[in-house]
Amino acid sequence: MKIFIANPIYDSVFKFLMEDERIAKTILSALLKKKIKRLQARPHEYTNRTRETISMFRIDFSAVIEEENNKESLILIELQKTWLETETLRFRQYLGAQYSDKRNIRKDSRKGYALPMVTIYILGHRLGDIDVPVLYVNHKAYDYEGNEVTKGIPDQFIESMVHNCIIVQIPLLHGQVNNDLEKVLTVFDQTKADKENNHFLAYDTEEYSNDKNLEYVVQKLTAAAASPDVRQDMNVEDEYFAAIEERDTLLMNRDKRISEQDKTISEQNTKISEQNTKISEQNTKISEQNSKISEQNSKISEQNSKISEQNSQLCSLVRLLYKQGMMAEQIAAATGVSIEQINMFLGETDN
Repeated sequence: MKIFIANPIYDSVFKFLMEDERIAKTILSALLKKKIKRLQARPHEYTNRTRETISMFRIDFSAVIEEENNKESLILIELQKTWLETETLRFRQYLGAQYSDKRNIRKDSRKGYALPMVTIYILGHRLGDIDVPVLYVNHKAYDYEGNEVTKGIPDQFIESMVHNCIIVQIPLLHGQVNNDLEKVLTVFDQTKADKENNHFLAYDTEEYSNDKNLEYVVQKLTAAAASPDVRQDMNVEDEYFAAIEERDTLLMNRDKRISEQDKTISEQNTKISEQNTKISEQNTKISEQNSKISEQNSKISEQNSKISEQNSQLCSLVRLLYKQGMMAEQIAAATGVSIEQINMFLGETDN
Protein backbone atom coordinates (compact mmCIF):
# COMPACT_ATOMS: atom_id res chain seq x y z
CA MET A 1 0.00 0.00 0.00
CA LYS A 2 1.31 3.43 -0.92
CA ILE A 3 1.10 6.23 1.63
CA PHE A 4 2.35 9.81 1.73
CA ILE A 5 5.05 10.58 4.28
CA ALA A 6 6.69 13.91 5.13
CA ASN A 7 9.83 14.65 3.12
CA PRO A 8 12.82 14.48 5.52
CA ILE A 9 14.94 16.68 3.27
CA TYR A 10 13.19 19.52 5.08
CA ASP A 11 14.94 20.60 8.29
CA SER A 12 11.70 20.62 10.25
CA VAL A 13 10.92 17.02 9.27
CA PHE A 14 14.50 15.84 9.81
CA LYS A 15 14.49 17.40 13.28
CA PHE A 16 11.15 15.68 13.99
CA LEU A 17 12.84 12.36 13.12
CA MET A 18 16.15 12.80 14.92
CA GLU A 19 14.48 13.86 18.16
CA ASP A 20 13.30 10.26 18.41
CA GLU A 21 16.11 8.23 19.98
CA ARG A 22 15.07 4.96 18.34
CA ILE A 23 15.08 6.54 14.87
CA ALA A 24 18.35 8.36 15.53
CA LYS A 25 19.90 5.01 16.53
CA THR A 26 18.47 3.32 13.42
CA ILE A 27 19.83 5.93 11.01
CA LEU A 28 23.19 6.46 12.71
CA SER A 29 23.82 2.72 13.22
CA ALA A 30 23.16 2.11 9.53
CA LEU A 31 25.55 4.92 8.54
CA LEU A 32 28.28 3.86 10.97
CA LYS A 33 27.77 0.16 10.19
CA LYS A 34 28.05 -0.46 13.92
CA LYS A 35 25.54 -1.14 16.68
CA ILE A 36 24.85 1.88 18.87
CA LYS A 37 24.11 0.72 22.39
CA ARG A 38 23.51 4.14 23.93
CA LEU A 39 22.92 7.50 22.26
CA GLN A 40 22.58 10.98 23.68
CA ALA A 41 22.00 14.30 21.93
CA ARG A 42 24.55 16.85 23.11
CA PRO A 43 23.38 20.31 24.20
CA HIS A 44 24.01 23.21 21.77
CA GLU A 45 21.94 25.39 19.48
CA TYR A 46 20.43 22.06 18.33
CA THR A 47 18.75 23.16 15.14
CA ASN A 48 18.75 26.29 13.05
CA ARG A 49 15.55 28.21 13.63
CA THR A 50 16.48 31.66 12.28
CA ARG A 51 15.83 32.53 8.67
CA GLU A 52 19.51 33.38 8.14
CA THR A 53 20.71 29.88 9.00
CA ILE A 54 17.78 27.66 8.07
CA SER A 55 19.81 26.15 5.22
CA MET A 56 21.89 24.24 7.77
CA PHE A 57 20.68 21.63 10.26
CA ARG A 58 23.13 20.47 12.88
CA ILE A 59 22.92 18.12 15.82
CA ASP A 60 25.67 16.46 17.85
CA PHE A 61 25.54 13.11 19.64
CA SER A 62 27.67 11.11 22.00
CA ALA A 63 27.34 7.42 21.27
CA VAL A 64 28.49 4.22 22.90
CA ILE A 65 29.12 1.76 20.08
CA GLU A 66 29.84 -1.94 20.10
CA GLU A 67 33.16 -2.75 18.41
CA GLU A 68 34.05 -6.01 16.64
CA ASN A 69 35.78 -7.34 19.75
CA ASN A 70 32.52 -6.84 21.74
CA LYS A 71 34.14 -3.95 23.59
CA GLU A 72 32.38 -0.64 23.98
CA SER A 73 33.81 2.71 22.88
CA LEU A 74 32.56 6.25 23.27
CA ILE A 75 32.58 8.48 20.19
CA LEU A 76 31.22 11.86 19.16
CA ILE A 77 28.98 12.17 16.11
CA GLU A 78 28.53 15.53 14.41
CA LEU A 79 25.58 15.39 12.03
CA GLN A 80 25.00 18.21 9.55
CA LYS A 81 22.46 18.49 6.75
CA THR A 82 22.17 21.18 4.12
CA TRP A 83 20.32 21.98 0.93
CA LEU A 84 22.83 24.47 -0.37
CA GLU A 85 26.22 24.03 -2.03
CA THR A 86 27.83 27.06 -0.38
CA GLU A 87 28.09 25.75 3.18
CA THR A 88 31.71 24.53 3.31
CA LEU A 89 32.90 27.38 5.53
CA ARG A 90 30.11 26.80 8.03
CA PHE A 91 30.89 23.08 8.08
CA ARG A 92 34.49 23.93 8.99
CA GLN A 93 33.39 26.45 11.61
CA TYR A 94 31.22 23.86 13.35
CA LEU A 95 34.03 21.33 13.13
CA GLY A 96 36.46 23.82 14.67
CA ALA A 97 34.03 24.41 17.51
CA GLN A 98 34.00 20.66 18.21
CA TYR A 99 37.80 20.47 18.32
CA SER A 100 38.03 23.43 20.71
CA ASP A 101 35.19 22.30 23.02
CA LYS A 102 36.69 21.20 26.36
CA ARG A 103 33.65 18.98 26.96
CA ASN A 104 34.96 16.68 24.22
CA ILE A 105 38.09 15.75 26.22
CA ARG A 106 38.15 12.26 27.73
CA LYS A 107 37.41 12.44 31.44
CA ASP A 108 39.78 9.54 32.09
CA SER A 109 42.66 11.16 30.18
CA ARG A 110 45.39 13.06 32.03
CA LYS A 111 47.03 14.06 28.74
CA GLY A 112 43.96 15.82 27.41
CA TYR A 113 43.13 13.32 24.68
CA ALA A 114 39.87 14.04 22.88
CA LEU A 115 37.05 11.63 22.16
CA PRO A 116 37.11 10.09 18.66
CA MET A 117 34.75 11.90 16.33
CA VAL A 118 32.84 11.02 13.17
CA THR A 119 31.26 13.73 11.04
CA ILE A 120 28.21 12.93 8.92
CA TYR A 121 27.18 15.27 6.11
CA ILE A 122 23.78 14.79 4.48
CA LEU A 123 23.80 16.88 1.34
CA GLY A 124 20.91 17.93 -0.86
CA HIS A 125 23.34 18.31 -3.76
CA ARG A 126 26.04 16.32 -5.55
CA LEU A 127 29.78 16.56 -5.01
CA GLY A 128 31.41 17.06 -8.40
CA ASP A 129 31.71 13.81 -10.34
CA ILE A 130 31.53 11.46 -7.32
CA ASP A 131 28.83 8.98 -8.32
CA VAL A 132 28.28 6.96 -5.13
CA PRO A 133 25.36 7.89 -2.83
CA VAL A 134 27.27 7.28 0.42
CA LEU A 135 30.97 8.07 0.69
CA TYR A 136 33.20 6.92 3.58
CA VAL A 137 36.37 8.96 4.13
CA ASN A 138 38.56 7.19 6.70
CA HIS A 139 42.01 8.20 7.89
CA LYS A 140 44.96 5.82 7.88
CA ALA A 141 48.59 6.06 9.01
CA TYR A 142 51.61 5.46 6.73
CA ASP A 143 55.38 5.38 7.14
CA TYR A 144 57.86 7.23 4.91
CA GLU A 145 57.81 4.47 2.29
CA GLY A 146 54.02 4.62 2.01
CA ASN A 147 53.39 1.40 3.93
CA GLU A 148 50.32 1.41 6.14
CA VAL A 149 51.09 1.40 9.87
CA THR A 150 48.72 -0.81 11.86
CA LYS A 151 50.72 -1.56 15.03
CA GLY A 152 49.51 0.69 17.86
CA ILE A 153 46.62 2.01 15.76
CA PRO A 154 44.17 3.38 16.84
CA ASP A 155 46.15 5.73 19.08
CA GLN A 156 44.51 8.26 21.39
CA PHE A 157 46.71 11.14 20.19
CA ILE A 158 45.97 10.41 16.52
CA GLU A 159 42.26 9.96 17.22
CA SER A 160 42.31 13.39 18.90
CA MET A 161 43.83 15.05 15.82
CA VAL A 162 41.92 13.52 12.90
CA HIS A 163 38.47 12.13 12.26
CA ASN A 164 36.52 10.02 9.79
CA CYS A 165 33.55 11.34 7.89
CA ILE A 166 30.53 9.99 6.04
CA ILE A 167 28.94 11.92 3.16
CA VAL A 168 25.44 11.17 1.89
CA GLN A 169 24.46 12.59 -1.51
CA ILE A 170 20.66 12.65 -1.50
CA PRO A 171 20.33 13.24 -5.29
CA LEU A 172 22.02 9.86 -5.88
CA LEU A 173 19.47 7.91 -3.85
CA HIS A 174 17.35 6.32 -6.56
CA GLY A 175 15.55 3.55 -4.74
CA GLN A 176 18.28 0.95 -5.30
CA VAL A 177 18.55 -1.17 -2.17
CA ASN A 178 21.66 -3.34 -1.88
CA ASN A 179 22.26 -3.18 1.87
CA ASP A 180 20.72 -2.17 5.20
CA LEU A 181 21.92 1.42 4.89
CA GLU A 182 20.33 1.97 1.47
CA LYS A 183 17.12 0.47 2.85
CA VAL A 184 17.04 3.08 5.64
CA LEU A 185 17.93 5.87 3.22
CA THR A 186 14.93 5.06 0.99
CA VAL A 187 12.95 7.52 3.11
CA PHE A 188 15.20 10.28 1.66
CA ASP A 189 14.81 9.20 -1.97
CA GLN A 190 13.63 12.34 -3.81
CA THR A 191 12.49 10.36 -6.84
CA LYS A 192 9.51 9.42 -4.66
CA ALA A 193 8.54 13.09 -4.19
CA ASP A 194 4.95 13.96 -4.99
CA LYS A 195 4.80 15.87 -8.30
CA GLU A 196 2.24 18.34 -6.99
CA ASN A 197 3.69 18.89 -3.52
CA ASN A 198 7.36 18.38 -2.67
CA HIS A 199 6.48 18.19 1.03
CA PHE A 200 5.52 14.54 0.64
CA LEU A 201 7.04 11.30 -0.62
CA ALA A 202 4.95 8.40 -1.95
CA TYR A 203 6.12 5.38 0.04
CA ASP A 204 5.25 1.71 -0.50
CA THR A 205 4.74 0.24 2.96
CA GLU A 206 4.67 -3.36 1.69
CA GLU A 207 8.11 -3.09 0.14
CA TYR A 208 9.89 -3.03 3.51
CA SER A 209 7.19 -4.44 5.79
CA ASN A 210 9.59 -6.97 7.32
CA ASP A 211 11.81 -4.26 8.82
CA LYS A 212 10.37 -3.10 12.15
CA ASN A 213 12.79 -0.20 12.60
CA LEU A 214 12.07 1.13 9.13
CA GLU A 215 8.35 0.71 9.71
CA TYR A 216 8.75 2.87 12.81
CA VAL A 217 10.59 5.54 10.80
CA VAL A 218 7.80 5.56 8.22
CA GLN A 219 5.19 5.86 10.98
CA LYS A 220 7.04 8.85 12.38
CA LEU A 221 7.18 10.49 8.95
CA THR A 222 3.47 9.81 8.50
CA ALA A 223 2.82 11.59 11.79
CA ALA A 224 5.02 14.47 10.62
CA ALA A 225 2.96 14.75 7.44
CA ALA A 226 -0.15 15.14 9.56
CA SER A 227 1.36 17.67 11.96
CA PRO A 228 0.18 21.26 11.30
CA ASP A 229 3.31 22.68 12.96
CA VAL A 230 5.67 20.59 10.82
CA ARG A 231 3.76 21.42 7.65
CA GLN A 232 3.85 25.13 8.52
CA ASP A 233 7.61 24.91 9.06
CA MET A 234 7.98 23.26 5.65
CA ASN A 235 6.03 26.13 4.10
CA VAL A 236 8.38 28.60 5.78
CA GLU A 237 11.39 26.71 4.43
CA ASP A 238 9.88 26.76 0.94
CA GLU A 239 9.38 30.53 1.17
CA TYR A 240 12.92 31.02 2.39
CA PHE A 241 14.50 28.88 -0.28
CA ALA A 242 12.31 30.44 -2.96
CA ALA A 243 13.75 33.80 -1.90
CA ILE A 244 17.25 32.32 -1.89
CA GLU A 245 16.69 30.82 -5.35
CA GLU A 246 15.35 34.13 -6.66
CA ARG A 247 18.34 35.96 -5.21
CA ASP A 248 20.77 33.39 -6.63
CA THR A 249 19.03 33.62 -10.03
CA LEU A 250 19.41 37.41 -10.01
CA LEU A 251 23.04 37.08 -9.00
CA MET A 252 23.61 34.40 -11.64
CA ASN A 253 22.00 36.56 -14.33
CA ARG A 254 24.01 39.55 -13.17
CA ASP A 255 27.21 37.54 -13.23
CA LYS A 256 26.26 36.23 -16.68
CA ARG A 257 25.74 39.78 -17.97
CA ILE A 258 29.02 40.89 -16.42
CA SER A 259 30.73 37.88 -17.96
CA GLU A 260 29.25 38.68 -21.38
CA GLN A 261 30.27 42.33 -21.02
CA ASP A 262 33.75 41.29 -19.97
CA LYS A 263 33.89 38.98 -22.99
CA THR A 264 32.76 41.81 -25.31
CA ILE A 265 35.28 44.20 -23.78
CA SER A 266 37.96 41.55 -24.09
CA GLU A 267 37.11 40.98 -27.75
CA GLN A 268 37.13 44.74 -28.36
CA ASN A 269 40.46 45.06 -26.58
CA THR A 270 41.79 42.21 -28.72
CA LYS A 271 40.64 43.98 -31.89
CA ILE A 272 42.10 47.26 -30.67
CA SER A 273 45.34 45.48 -29.85
CA GLU A 274 45.40 43.90 -33.32
CA GLN A 275 44.69 47.30 -34.91
CA ASN A 276 47.43 48.90 -32.80
CA THR A 277 49.77 46.12 -33.90
CA LYS A 278 48.91 46.79 -37.56
CA ILE A 279 49.33 50.55 -37.06
CA SER A 280 52.65 49.91 -35.32
CA GLU A 281 53.74 47.72 -38.24
CA GLN A 282 52.63 50.40 -40.74
CA ASN A 283 54.46 53.07 -38.74
CA THR A 284 57.54 50.86 -38.76
CA LYS A 285 57.29 50.50 -42.55
CA ILE A 286 56.76 54.27 -42.97
CA SER A 287 59.74 54.89 -40.70
CA GLU A 288 61.84 52.50 -42.78
CA GLN A 289 60.67 54.22 -45.99
CA ASN A 290 61.43 57.64 -44.52
CA SER A 291 64.85 56.38 -43.53
CA LYS A 292 65.45 55.16 -47.10
CA ILE A 293 64.24 58.49 -48.52
CA SER A 294 66.53 60.32 -46.09
CA GLU A 295 69.45 58.19 -47.23
CA GLN A 296 68.56 58.86 -50.87
CA ASN A 297 68.28 62.59 -50.20
CA SER A 298 71.66 62.49 -48.47
CA LYS A 299 73.20 60.77 -51.50
CA ILE A 300 71.54 63.27 -53.86
CA SER A 301 72.85 66.10 -51.72
CA GLU A 302 76.34 64.63 -51.86
CA GLN A 303 76.04 64.20 -55.64
CA ASN A 304 74.80 67.77 -56.03
CA SER A 305 77.70 68.97 -53.92
CA LYS A 306 80.14 67.09 -56.14
CA ILE A 307 78.49 68.42 -59.31
CA SER A 308 78.60 71.95 -57.91
CA GLU A 309 82.28 71.50 -57.07
CA GLN A 310 82.98 70.10 -60.56
CA ASN A 311 81.11 72.99 -62.19
CA SER A 312 83.10 75.43 -60.11
CA GLN A 313 86.36 73.82 -61.24
CA LEU A 314 85.24 73.80 -64.90
CA CYS A 315 84.18 77.43 -64.63
CA SER A 316 87.61 78.36 -63.28
CA LEU A 317 89.33 76.36 -66.04
CA VAL A 318 87.18 77.88 -68.79
CA ARG A 319 87.88 81.40 -67.53
CA LEU A 320 91.62 80.72 -67.30
CA LEU A 321 91.77 79.38 -70.86
CA TYR A 322 89.71 82.30 -72.13
CA LYS A 323 92.08 84.78 -70.46
CA GLN A 324 95.00 83.03 -72.17
CA GLY A 325 93.41 83.88 -75.53
CA MET A 326 91.60 80.69 -76.44
CA MET A 327 88.31 81.01 -78.26
CA ALA A 328 85.14 79.29 -76.98
CA GLU A 329 85.33 76.63 -79.72
CA GLN A 330 88.93 75.83 -78.75
CA ILE A 331 88.03 75.62 -75.08
CA ALA A 332 85.09 73.29 -75.91
CA ALA A 333 87.36 71.04 -77.93
CA ALA A 334 90.00 70.98 -75.18
CA THR A 335 87.67 70.41 -72.22
CA GLY A 336 84.64 68.64 -73.74
CA VAL A 337 82.38 71.32 -72.26
CA SER A 338 79.54 72.47 -74.50
CA ILE A 339 79.66 75.92 -76.13
CA GLU A 340 76.46 76.88 -74.27
CA GLN A 341 77.96 76.05 -70.86
CA ILE A 342 81.25 77.83 -71.78
CA ASN A 343 79.28 80.94 -72.78
CA MET A 344 77.38 80.64 -69.49
CA PHE A 345 80.63 80.48 -67.53
CA LEU A 346 82.03 83.42 -69.46
CA GLY A 347 78.78 85.31 -69.14
CA GLU A 348 79.09 85.06 -65.37
CA THR A 349 82.52 86.67 -65.75
CA ASP A 350 81.08 89.55 -67.71
CA ASN A 351 78.51 90.14 -64.95
